[in-house]
Amino acid sequence: MTESESDNLLEFPCSFPIKMMGRASADFSDIAVRLVEQHVGKVAADAIQTSESRNGNFVSVTITIDAQSQEQLDSIYNDLSDHEDILVAL
Repeated sequence: MTESESDNLLEFPCSFPIKMMGRASADFSDIAVRLVEQHVGKVAADAIQTSESRNGNFVSVTITIDAQSQEQLDSIYNDLSDHEDILVAL
């Protein structure tokens, strides 16, 4: 194992939840899923969880993926951060 591999906190492949938050709208969940699917392929319905804020103004979508590499995760988070409808990506 190289030093850079031992410094990585994750071992790939691994199950990894990606949480996105945005303003509540009819298509926010679809946008979030589509952005992630660009990197991982079709996501199973049972891998997607949604939740509205108390007042219904915001929605969070959590998608659990089988992450293959740190580079894949970085690409996903870059695309999420660049999208205007995604307010927060964790």
